[in-house]
Parts: sequence; structure tokens; C-alpha cells
Amino acid sequence: MKEFEVLVTRKIPDAGLDILRKEVNLDIYEGDTPIPRDELIQKIKGKHGLLCLLSDRIDRDVMDAAGTQLKIISNYAVGYNNIDVEEATKKGILVTNTPGVLTDATADLTWALLMACARRIPESDRFVREGKFVGWGPMLMLGYEVYGRTIGIIGLGDIGTAVARRAKGFGMKILYHNRKRNIDGEREVGAVYVSLDTLLKESDFITIHVPLTQETFHLIGEKEIELMKKNAILINVARGEVVDEKALISALKEKRIAYAGLDVFENEPQINPELFTLENVVLTPHTGSATYESRNRMAVMAAENLLAGLKGKRPPNLVNTSVWKD
Repeated sequence: MKEFEVLVTRKIPDAGLDILRKEVNLDIYEGDTPIPRDELIQKIKGKHGLLCLLSDRIDRDVMDAAGTQLKIISNYAVGYNNIDVEEATKKGILVTNTPGVLTDATADLTWALLMACARRIPESDRFVREGKFVGWGPMLMLGYEVYGRTIGIIGLGDIGTAVARRAKGFGMKILYHNRKRNIDGEREVGAVYVSLDTLLKESDFITIHVPLTQETFHLIGEKEIELMKKNAILINVARGEVVDEKALISALKEKRIAYAGLDVFENEPQINPELFTLENVVLTPHTGSATYESRNRMAVMAAENLLAGLKGKRPPNLVNTSVWKD
């Protein structure tokens, strides 16, 4: 007889579920959209483990509804701002995430957005499909060259460094801003540490790779956008709330910056409808980790984290380390 009851808030790849099925009783929400709040509150009752997604708000009400037997919350994501970690820590509940496995996938998407913006790929695709192409023209769909330009990376962590590695292949000057200097990263990719203001003023392409915290909320707002070049291209694959979306939309409308590529949105999954009216923005549905390889690795990691916590072992990717008592 299986000892533990586990709730999974959305179907994840079988690579992870198969690991869990062998050892625990699974209750999987089968919907194609985030589990409704009232159903989450109901289903969590009596569970020993929770495997949740970034789209699930896991707060005190959810933890209280679960009961005191809840041992671990395993987040199927690198970020964990959807979880009240402080409350979990007070209750002695382990919280884990899935770092590292999506680094290259997210860096690849950053570059996909960067190139799509620089060369106006979505616009060009629509132009051709709508039958507007009648022949080559000297001013048709002019974009911006990438090779040899300056890229400014906000957050030179794992993903930011992976983006910088790709920038080296394009012969780019690499600027970065971090909460603190990343000396190892500087040496590997030849990045130059600068203030945020300097990065914004000097970069042709600006990419964002920071977690969402009180300090990074609206890190890029009206003041910061005003510092950017008129031909600057801004890419956000981090968290939507890092950018003041209203200020960005205003700047794009008025052509105060050239383009933006957004994989995340301030009020996700709701998207400001004004973004749909703009030609100079590329939108993707939070697909930074959306490769078969990355999502399978995330599923395995989330499952292994969860099983370790249930069995009284230290999970490999423990977020609130103060909970763990050796």
C-alpha cells in the first residue's frame, strides 16, 4: 500500500509522473487551464505532497486547507514567486524548484525573440500571407543588424550568461548589470559590468533575466525607458512585472524605442489588449522552457524533489533551506 497522497495541479510530462506513480497515490487535475482556486482548496485536503505550477497561487489558505501533514511543495518552475515561501517556512513545509534544466532553452528563446524583432519576422510573415508582397523594394521591411552591436544583459545568472555566450558568436559588445558583479561570468564571456543607467543608454538590445522580487518590480519603468536609444529593442523572458507594461506600451506607440519581444506579461495570463494593436512587438505565450527536452527534465526534477521530501531526505533543490534540520 502506498503511504503518501500527492496532488499534481496540472498534467506534466510522463517522464515525471511515471516516477511518482510507482511510489505515491496521485490526484492529477486534468484540466487544460490552471486549477480553479476552489478546486485546489478542496483537492489539497489531506495531501502529503503538492506538485504545482507557476500559475498556481500557493498561499496560507492553501497550506491551511492541506493540513499539518503537508510535507513538501514541489514547484514545476525555476521561479517560485507563486508560493508564499515565508509561510511555508513557518509551517515547516519544504519548497523546491527546478533550476538549471531550462537555461539553454530560455536563452534560445531570448535569441529567437531578439532576431524576430531585429528583422521584423512576424510582420514580414503576415505581410506575405496577406498577399501584400509584390516584389523587392529598397525600403521594404527594414530592420536592424545584430552582428557587432551592443547587448545589455540585466541579470548575468545562468540564463543571462547563456545569452551572453550566444552574443559572443555574433561579435557583440556585452554589457551587463547585476545586483553584484559576476566575475566568473565576466571572464567567460567578456562581459563588462556597468550601472543600469549606463546599460540602458548604450545598448542596442536589452534582455532581462532577473527574478521577480520587491526590488525588481517595475525595474524597467518610464524613467528607464527614456534612457534607451530610439532604435533599442527590449526582450523580457523573466517575469512580466519586472517591466511597467503601460510605460512600455506608451513608448512603443510613440516609437521612443524600436521594438519589444515579450514572453511574459504583467497580469499574466491576461494580456493588455493594446499590445495586440502594435506592430512593433513580438508576443509569445510564456514558452521560455517549452522544449520537449527541458519540460521532461523539469518533470523528472520536480518528481525527484517531491519524493525526497516525502521520504525524509533533503530535496536536491531546496529553496527554504532553513527548514531542513540535519
